[in-house]
Amino acid sequence: MQSGRRFASMYVREAWRRALRRVALLRLKLIRHSIKPPERLIVAPTDLRGIDPHVADEILNGRFLLAGRMLETNGKSPFTFTLPSRPFASRLHSFGWLRHMRAHKTERSAAAARAIVDSWLSIHAGRMEGIAWETDVTAQRVIAWLSHSPVVLQNADRGFYRRFMKSLAFQVRFLHRMAPYTLGGLELFRLRIALAMASVAMPARASTLRRAAQALDRQFDSQILPDGGHISRNPRIGLELLLDLLPLRQTYVNLGHDLPQKLISGIDRMYPALRFFRHQDGDLALFNGATSTLANELMSVLRYDETAGQPFKALPQSRYQRLSGGKTVIIADTGTPPSGALRTAHAGSLSFEMSSGRHRFIVNSGSPKFAGHRYVQMARTTAAHSTVILNDTSSSRFSHSPFLDHAITEPVKTVSVERVETDDGRDSIKLSHDGYLRPFGVLHERELTLNAAGSMVTGHDRLIRREGYGTDEPPKAVARFHIHPSIVLQQSDGESVLLTAPDGESWLFSAPGNEVLISEDIFFADSSGICGSDQIEIDFDLAEKTEIRWFLSRKA
Repeated sequence: MQSGRRFASMYVREAWRRALRRVALLRLKLIRHSIKPPERLIVAPTDLRGIDPHVADEILNGRFLLAGRMLETNGKSPFTFTLPSRPFASRLHSFGWLRHMRAHKTERSAAAARAIVDSWLSIHAGRMEGIAWETDVTAQRVIAWLSHSPVVLQNADRGFYRRFMKSLAFQVRFLHRMAPYTLGGLELFRLRIALAMASVAMPARASTLRRAAQALDRQFDSQILPDGGHISRNPRIGLELLLDLLPLRQTYVNLGHDLPQKLISGIDRMYPALRFFRHQDGDLALFNGATSTLANELMSVLRYDETAGQPFKALPQSRYQRLSGGKTVIIADTGTPPSGALRTAHAGSLSFEMSSGRHRFIVNSGSPKFAGHRYVQMARTTAAHSTVILNDTSSSRFSHSPFLDHAITEPVKTVSVERVETDDGRDSIKLSHDGYLRPFGVLHERELTLNAAGSMVTGHDRLIRREGYGTDEPPKAVARFHIHPSIVLQQSDGESVLLTAPDGESWLFSAPGNEVLISEDIFFADSSGICGSDQIEIDFDLAEKTEIRWFLSRKA
């Protein structure tokens, strides 16, 4: 009954938000021709994302490689074609690829970029519909056009310059009008970054500068937790935000404007959280929608880190724990899914990842960068995380209504955490969650221990039956340990599996008294797209067994 009321409330709020957004769009269409474009741009903010000359060469030759797909245009505008996928369309319309056109620093490159922008202006500037005008795509496009305006406007004639500026001014007005109806999270934060960037890069009144700064400050207050994590609990969002916040900070400084009050302190707060989630191989942990991270992007952000130090042992507000010993790191999800309008949360309570040396061994499946909606939803399930699942049912349940885009309607409500450090240097966390209490009458308890040398991981999973909940029939449980695609698995015997990294480092996974199986798996977060991998499984029936112990020991 309670979940039904929760679902109905979410449905009504979403319907009302969409209705108000449609009214705002209608009003915006009525005034679009009255918007006066600025005469010039004041500054072009820096873009910290990496530049690839190969991508520029391909675009100059009429080939667009975006979101894992290719579109061959034979010199025509890409906007005149049916685009290969929705992620491709989002990347194309957001214009982040413009940064690659700066690689050559030639008139030919600038002319090609200008021709593509001109095509967009002719086809999409006046339509305000489809992917091209989704709020987040528009925010990214405004940031890209401002940052790469020197390329687009190089030797541009007056007519193009005016069309470009008029569209840019209208897109800024569009973002301003859409802000009240934009769901919280990265999309709204990026919108506020785009508006703040536009307020300093384009001629604006002092009141406009002040309002944009204040609105950005509110996002730091509402979205960045005291420990520096993001409210989505997605480790990668901190990186995404910093890639835009750092150039924005520098632009304020270069122009001598007063900075938003929370900008410097907010950035400084985010860095320790970014280091917390960083594995031994340099990539970020895969929780709550995180996907692969390009090494050059992470390094371009970390080189501005003035708070450098050892990673924290815990993020108390983000609800994660970190164990480290020797060259081994364990990061565990010890929180509940984020509530509210955020719809990227995963059902991964009590899941963990383990890295050693230069490699990740145990991971979650992560979220795909470019795949369709079905794969994104598969990646959110408990089965895609290194934890225990009952009756193939996620610990937090999702809405199946397309209208609510699979929001979590029955989340894990309580996760308990106890941390113990022993005299001999062992570090241990004891966890439990109640996500299976209502449907099955079961609490999941997990204990993870790492010795001081980082050579032994001890795990203990218990499933405790509680009377008065769920059904009388004991559920079936599967403990899953997803293995990074670079790791090779070899069955040692019925109770153990050897995990070997490309450089020869190996760990033995064992679970005495249990059958340990190797099965095929999917890794969603590979930088080249979805790929095959392996997983270790331990199946057990609660009618016969309610707990398992397992171990990971370094062999070489």
